[in-house]
Amino acid sequence: MKTQITQLLEDAIQSLKNKGTFTTDLAVEIVIERARDKSHGDFASNVAMRLAKPLKQKPRDIAQLIVDAMPSSAVISDVQIAGPGFINFTLAQGAVQSVVFDILQQQSQYGLSDVGKGKKVQIEFVSANPTGPLHVGHGRGAAYGSVVANLLQAVGYEVSKEYYVNDAGRQMDILACSVYLRYLELCNETVVFPSNGYKGAYIFDIAKSVFEQHASEFSVDFSSLLKNVIADETEENKNGDKEAHIDGLITNVKKHLGKTHYHVFFGAGLNSIVKDIKADLAEFGVVYDNWFSERSLMEHDAISKALEKLEKNNTLYQKDDALWFKSTEYGDEKDRVLQRDNGQTTYFASDIAYHLNKFDRGFDKCLDIWGADHHGYVPRVKGSLSAMQLDADALDVLLVQFAVLYRSGEKIQMSTRSGQFVTLRELREEVGNDAARFFYVMRRCEQHLDFDLDLAKSKSNENPVYYIQYAHARICSVFRELDEKGMVYNENNIQADLSKLANEHEQALMSILARYPGLVQSAADNYEPHQIPQYLRELANQFHTYYNAHKFIVDDEVLRNARLHLIVAVRQVIKNGLLILGVSAPEAM
Repeated sequence: MKTQITQLLEDAIQSLKNKGTFTTDLAVEIVIERARDKSHGDFASNVAMRLAKPLKQKPRDIAQLIVDAMPSSAVISDVQIAGPGFINFTLAQGAVQSVVFDILQQQSQYGLSDVGKGKKVQIEFVSANPTGPLHVGHGRGAAYGSVVANLLQAVGYEVSKEYYVNDAGRQMDILACSVYLRYLELCNETVVFPSNGYKGAYIFDIAKSVFEQHASEFSVDFSSLLKNVIADETEENKNGDKEAHIDGLITNVKKHLGKTHYHVFFGAGLNSIVKDIKADLAEFGVVYDNWFSERSLMEHDAISKALEKLEKNNTLYQKDDALWFKSTEYGDEKDRVLQRDNGQTTYFASDIAYHLNKFDRGFDKCLDIWGADHHGYVPRVKGSLSAMQLDADALDVLLVQFAVLYRSGEKIQMSTRSGQFVTLRELREEVGNDAARFFYVMRRCEQHLDFDLDLAKSKSNENPVYYIQYAHARICSVFRELDEKGMVYNENNIQADLSKLANEHEQALMSILARYPGLVQSAADNYEPHQIPQYLRELANQFHTYYNAHKFIVDDEVLRNARLHLIVAVRQVIKNGLLILGVSAPEAM
């Protein structure tokens, strides 16, 4: 409907150009919005106010010229000028009813568009360090990224979903060291486990798998690993240094094992956890097109290539035998080290190389979905793109707040390093995939999310996902009842039957249904999945109200078919919306 109104306005403006009333080079973006107040019609445009400055005329005068030049249309029953110059449109009754016909014709395609024109978008999300199972915080990023990808595909973009595997760096060394120390315990060594090691039960499982293959082949007296290692920081020893302690242990473990044997533990930890993450996400309905290894950047000299680009553009300098990036010139709070004095490149250097690699692969737009604690990281990454003479605006970074779990009104405390956290798998097993995905995207990504486990499991109208799914199932039950009564739903003569849909509940339902395509576009344009569950809840509420107020299976065949057409359309839109969310649409509950 917005397209048709836009065309009417464009025709009117072109007619005024042809007559010389408006200059031929006049350009304006026509925006059509749903009227917030029903008394102002169904749609409104501020095009006259947008033209006031270039035409140097009063908006209301411009609006009158446009309205007078507008061709007649069967879909518009009334056009009014309001306020400072808004043009308000009221749809003809037949136009409102036509949405039901459109939905029944388009079915699963209703709401889809080709606005993206096949432009290539890469969306990278979750990308949690492979040092342990995914927890509930990662789950929110997974659901959010998955639905954003679905939205972009729905409006015509070619989307590639990617997981960046941080399989290099210090955290992976801490993981390998933690696995090795648990392995030593299985070899009957007495180990004082470092306070900064990974303590989750999954570390024991990985260590056990190594022990089953190699027995005590790699065992060593634990005390020998403490040689020249700074004491750990513990409750008993406040003067220790836990960071230096774990780093010292890692150095000694590497010396003892050597490169080949060290990789046994490194690989066991990495492969086990990545395998688990892949399975966990796939079970959650999140499947990636590509898993990109950070180590591959080093193997293919991608970091050197990025540093060469930065050097060529005079954005690097040497200081204290280290290589620095002039990130303050691009809005960062301080310059950043890319290569340390020992020759090792930093995580930031890898990130720069990774983003260069993304654009080298030909993506028109890249989306990074990060945790909210990465807020300060955004300007330096965008700055690095500008420094390499790439379009920084082609990268959008979306920050997702972690979810906080509540059970029986009490907050559940979590700590990743200590292993005291609720995994995504545990959450899914408790509340189900549907509730988990739905609840994760109910709020804007930058808003804190309080996840009420009791509400997510409840079978009540207060549980939004249950309420929406129940609307879909309820419509299916109407057709089962129809069969039981030996009556037939006639899917022909749809447009003729729709004239019977005249009561206020039916008009309200059709009005909501007509909003769906525009809402999908808005949610995609703004990366706002939360618009979909909010819309579906409104649609479900209006349907339940209609269900309670009117009978669908009535003796009047034309009226019966008209109402069945309408609820089939409602069912289809609910199903379409839930599909974007990755949530099922059950036929019975």
